[in-house]
Amino acid sequence: MPSYLYDLIARSSPSPDKVFIETPEGRKITYGGLDEGSARFANALVSLGVVAGDRVAVQVDKSPDAVLLYLACLRAGAVFLPLNTAYTPAEIEYFLGDAKPRVFVCEPQNRDKLAAVAEKAGAKIETLGTREDGSLIDRGRTQPSTFTDVERGKDDLAAILYTSGTTGRSKGAMLSHDNLASNALTLVDYWRFSKDDVLIHALPIYHTHGLFVAINTLLLAGGSLLFLPKLDADQIMKLMPRATAMMGVPTFYTRLLQHPGLNRDATKHMRLFISGSAPLLAETHREWSERTGHAILERYGMTETNMNTSNPYDGARIAGTVGFPLPGVSARIVDPETGKEMPRGEIGMIEVKGPNVFKGYWQMPEKTKAEFRDDGYFITGDLGRIDDKGYVHIVGRDKDLVITGGFNVYPIEVETEIDGMAGVVESAVIGVQHPDFGEGVTAVVVPKKGANLDEKAVIAALEQRLAKFKLPKRVFFVEELPRNAMGKVQKAALRQTYADLYKK
Repeated sequence: MPSYLYDLIARSSPSPDKVFIETPEGRKITYGGLDEGSARFANALVSLGVVAGDRVAVQVDKSPDAVLLYLACLRAGAVFLPLNTAYTPAEIEYFLGDAKPRVFVCEPQNRDKLAAVAEKAGAKIETLGTREDGSLIDRGRTQPSTFTDVERGKDDLAAILYTSGTTGRSKGAMLSHDNLASNALTLVDYWRFSKDDVLIHALPIYHTHGLFVAINTLLLAGGSLLFLPKLDADQIMKLMPRATAMMGVPTFYTRLLQHPGLNRDATKHMRLFISGSAPLLAETHREWSERTGHAILERYGMTETNMNTSNPYDGARIAGTVGFPLPGVSARIVDPETGKEMPRGEIGMIEVKGPNVFKGYWQMPEKTKAEFRDDGYFITGDLGRIDDKGYVHIVGRDKDLVITGGFNVYPIEVETEIDGMAGVVESAVIGVQHPDFGEGVTAVVVPKKGANLDEKAVIAALEQRLAKFKLPKRVFFVEELPRNAMGKVQKAALRQTYADLYKK
């Protein structure tokens, strides 16, 4: 039996000469090139001692070669572990120490500052750049362009994606070959992707959205990607006449709405605009429809589950909802305390079940058990309701998770760093509605009397400890935090106080 997910990709491939990835610089990789390039990387991984089940951790900038490395891991039987490029060495040290990868791949310019971190974790360090450079490229060039794939079945792990922990400890979500394959195949059908589709891809690829939802889906459809390093509204507008679809976060749409060239004529070649990773404002949905004639298709997914629900391809895409459970996925609303299912229209905890749902958290059996019901439903931590037409509405999140620009930030991570600063009594970190990022990370700090603290100093100190997306956009100083009778900080009150902070 071959590698399950890669075998599906190989069997879905159209002509070997068809281009799968094209970059703005003109680099093109065909489906045949995917097979050869991933084979060279798979051979390189094996030469580094990688065997089935080994983790390969990767913190590199977006490039076609990073996609080849992902496919190589599938073929070599390794577990792909992508890491946000914004993570600091202190954060990387935790991930490598927890996952114990056989190989850690970083950007060439970061090798020196990360070598000791990799060595401490027992990982061999390799580099991969964005211009076909790095030690892994050099190693791959000496390897054969064919590879006998390592056998991996449906239930074998394909990837581990770390998601922030509410206790400050990140959790590694274990995703199997079938978790990824079943979801991508469902999306190919549900969103009507085919070999004729060309997707504008401006998402990062260390995240479920850009890596699994976009890349796996287009591979299994036999389509193509216009592969941009990041969001660039001018570039996207230029590419629309060549494209048929785009996947993005709400920020993509707010930025494009600011572009003077956005109109019905500019988007007439497009058949589908998809948004996810953060709530899309109803105002953005409405304005996009008026300007382009297209209704954005909003969907709902998680690191642990890939996609759970989607607005329909045919039928009403209702602003403020995330649509229906996908085929094969079950969703229910329960009382968070009792687990009892609630009637239609009532707000409670969203729970999901299906082949897309992950296997559990890496080396955290107790946490895994706590997040699943006895009947197999996963407790998402999101609060929502299902209306009388079956549309799922997400109304809030448990444990005060902040989603900014499509990335998850748990306040405890930021609060712990702020509280450790000299002159700080305590802090509370909240998400405040932001027109560009969905939510803006916002810190409210209680300083010690006489402490010489200011906003710039707090943010500057955090820059050395936290990824950029976790940094507060604003820091405020107060004499005390609002609390209830039990002494719990009332973050809802803080969110209300600063509700208009980022309004334009």
